[in-house]
Amino acid sequence: MYPNSLKDKLKRGDIVLGSGGIVGPSLHLVGLTCSAGPDFIWVDCEHQPFGPESLPGACSIMRLRGVAPVVRVPWNDPAVIKKTYDAGAVAVMVPQVDDAEAAARAVDYARYTPLGNRGISPNWPLITGDDFEHVIATTNDETVLIVQVESVTSYENLDEIKQVEGIDVIMVGPMDLSASLGKINQTNSAEVQEIIQDVPRRLEGTGIVAATTLGEVAEIQEKIRWGYRMLNVGSVLGDGAEALKANLNTLRANPKGA
Repeated sequence: MYPNSLKDKLKRGDIVLGSGGIVGPSLHLVGLTCSAGPDFIWVDCEHQPFGPESLPGACSIMRLRGVAPVVRVPWNDPAVIKKTYDAGAVAVMVPQVDDAEAAARAVDYARYTPLGNRGISPNWPLITGDDFEHVIATTNDETVLIVQVESVTSYENLDEIKQVEGIDVIMVGPMDLSASLGKINQTNSAEVQEIIQDVPRRLEGTGIVAATTLGEVAEIQEKIRWGYRMLNVGSVLGDGAEALKANLNTLRANPKGA
């Protein structure tokens, strides 16, 4: 499906919900996750041991199923960002963007001229059957760029970062933020939560969407009340394992259901 509707949903202010946990380029796992009906699937190439060469099949399946491939790259690197979009990502997430200069570089790497200087040669249309020339002519209209605020430094520089034209989403990373605050893995600490609550307020009127990633439904609902409009909701693997664990415990405690 081209163009994918993710950017339009973000511009309208819709609540956009996705899922992650793609720990490898498994087409079966991607297909199963698509069946759950997310707006996007988050593929993490920052912490998982695979890169752009593993993405074309998975991203193409997501596009054909109407789901937006959102890929977090390992770093703010023009070669990696270019290859990730060319492999089929609708959105690229750039981690650890600490200042406006880094944000401007990410925009330059993500957009075709005249909005940036990204090289032009997407390969995913050859898989999905989309018109190659039409894709090139309209890519800037579909492309979504997400930058991550996940340190005290990036939070302190948020007012400068948000002025960089071409950023669609600012994603707050609770885990790295907790470490930056000296509260490693304490994502529910008051210090972390105060920043998470403040970011959407600081983005009001900019057109930039506030995003974050969480596991519990009640916590996600809280963040929506705080102004977040793009949220990662658990994963098929993680949630599926919890459901399996619950079923096994039930059957072991009461095998016959009597």
